[in-house]
Amino acid sequence: MRRSYSERELALPDQPIAAFKIWLKEAAEAPTIVEPNAMVLSTSGAEELITSRTVLLKDVSDSGFTFFTNYNSRKAQAIEIYNQVSLLFPWYPMERQVIVQGLAEKVSQEESDAYFQTRPWSSQIGAWASQQSSILNSREELENRFKGASEKWPEGSHVPTPPHWGGYLVRPFSIEFWQGRYSRLHDRIRFDRSHISGEISGDWKAQRFYP
Repeated sequence: MRRSYSERELALPDQPIAAFKIWLKEAAEAPTIVEPNAMVLSTSGAEELITSRTVLLKDVSDSGFTFFTNYNSRKAQAIEIYNQVSLLFPWYPMERQVIVQGLAEKVSQEESDAYFQTRPWSSQIGAWASQQSSILNSREELENRFKGASEKWPEGSHVPTPPHWGGYLVRPFSIEFWQGRYSRLHDRIRFDRSHISGEISGDWKAQRFYP
């Protein structure tokens, strides 16, 4: 399984967040990419076990990358132990990927509440029904929990944010852009800034790496 890559050159602004927003917009406009905001989140928790899963990016700003999840989930438990994480945006049809390394921290309750109220009713009910990452004895058990929550908060009513649900902001200290090129001479540019003892500071420094 081998394919040839294009002649597209990697040209980026000197600020990585601005560069990422451009690439995200182009991915969103590409008909071949189904969920441009899908990203692979990798964490390292108990016993330094690395786990990966796909989550959805919900906001990107100068502060970082935001996603929402169940705070009792496996990923959240891992972040509690070790909050350095990796995000991978795999835009294969565009022969591109972006790798982000950063420190994850919970967003404010106000921000979680505000986003939760924008979710579809069924997604809000699903957040109450799912005990994410816990053992599920049967599909019927999950559907019964959904039914019970939907009866408690019928469609059209106000559904409160579950106490176990909210957002994380990933504050980046490394953002790498990869563009596929001909003859496997791919382009890689990585932006880095200082991160010591949980403190991220300094200006971004861009360097090009061998593919």
